[in-house]
Amino acid sequence: MAFFFFVGFIIIQRLFELSVAKRNEKWMKSKGAIEFGQRHYPAMVLIHTAFFIVFIFEVMSLEKGLSSYWPVLLFLFSVTQAMRIWALSSLGRFWNTKIIILPDADVVKKGPYKLIKHPNYLIVTAELLIIPLMFNAFITLVLFTLLNILILSIRIPAEENALREMTKYEMVFKKQGRFVPNLLNKCDN
Repeated sequence: MAFFFFVGFIIIQRLFELSVAKRNEKWMKSKGAIEFGQRHYPAMVLIHTAFFIVFIFEVMSLEKGLSSYWPVLLFLFSVTQAMRIWALSSLGRFWNTKIIILPDADVVKKGPYKLIKHPNYLIVTAELLIIPLMFNAFITLVLFTLLNILILSIRIPAEENALREMTKYEMVFKKQGRFVPNLLNKCDN
């Protein structure tokens, strides 16, 4: 029962986020935004959809139970959810699941974006580790960790190139790490 509640919560959350992304896309494109990365986007959607299918199949067919570390993992999952809300709300109408850039828009550097360039990808990566670990779904864990690394190795450069081309991204984030805060630069300022 806990498994279905947990998975249901995540799926409902993702569907809600997709509706927000669609609304943001419509608004941004009405302002003249340009979409990039259309070639890899279907693969990204497929990976994230397949994650849930494989995860549910593995847990159900192999009768996986809740990890003995579930309280710690649930806490970490809760932290990722708070971080997810922080990252998405910091971007506001500029947040999307697609790479959609409004030319010459101010680059968002608030919330977690003060610390790192890609907090949302870091959060999703953490979720792709925590969720399978919570239910001992090690096949899902390994498979989708590798697929996530693969898709992000395409996605992040595409996004950064688009941002460099259309905004002052390079200047704004010149001292920022992708996933790890560059604390030494903070001390130098």
